Amino acid sequence: NNMNKFLEKLRPLSGSEAPRLPQDPVGMRQQLQEELEEVKARLQPYMAEAHELVGWNLEGLRQQLKPYTMDLMEQVALRVQELQEQLRVVGEDTKAQLLGGVDEARALLQELQSRVVNHTGRFREFFHPYAESLVSGIGRHVQELHRRVASHAPASPARLSRCVQVLSRKLTLKAKALHTRIQQNLDQLRDELSRAFAGTGTEEGAGPDPQMLSEEVRQRLQAFRQDTYLQIAAFTRAIDQETEEVQQQLAPPPPGHSAVTPEFQQTDSGKVLSKLQA
Repeated sequence: NNMNKFLEKLRPLSGSEAPRLPQDPVGMRQQLQEELEEVKARLQPYMAEAHELVGWNLEGLRQQLKPYTMDLMEQVALRVQELQEQLRVVGEDTKAQLLGGVDEARALLQELQSRVVNHTGRFREFFHPYAESLVSGIGRHVQELHRRVASHAPASPARLSRCVQVLSRKLTLKAKALHTRIQQNLDQLRDELSRAFAGTGTEEGAGPDPQMLSEEVRQRLQAFRQDTYLQIAAFTRAIDQETEEVQQQLAPPPPGHSAVTPEFQQTDSGKVLSKLQA
């Protein structure tokens, strides 16, 4: 009933004739303010429900992107394990080579250096498709989100489109930055391991200590894996933060928010009528 009365008051404003200002503009503003607040209060449950649906779909987006980050972590674990097997120093054969003499030790260390370069290169090749899949998945799933919430988002279509585009751009940039940081970690690991093998067993005398060399390799690989895991986890938190920000941007005005802005209080009749129509 209040909505019908309110629309009845506004109906003359949509006609072609110039509307007449009321005899009591102050009283008219006060009455419209009260009726606007009542209409908004009646709409509030529907707006809250729509906002809840948007939040549910944003949670769906987070769950859709989770497998991509899990794949990244699994690939890191697998490739680190593979590299560790290839660089295993403590063994009967390798120990005998390292302790057998300078020439044998140098030959083994050069071979291990070659393995470092070869397998870190393979690591990069294996990892690249997973990183590309994450980027393409972000674009695809964010567009799916847009289609799902378009019919019930509290915000206008233009505002929704802007929010979705910003979300897609931010997540894509963060995903590409993550890929770059992991590649940098991998380059650092390659250089550190190469230096570890190059800096031992080159002097005359006893060869390098196999146990100490194995421990250094283990520590370098563990540090790489831990740093990479932390960066992937930070990216996962960024997904949560960015989607939460979108949910807040698309939220309906709070219950105490005034339906009439300060512009409505101005005496310019054109501005007053424009706000009423809105």
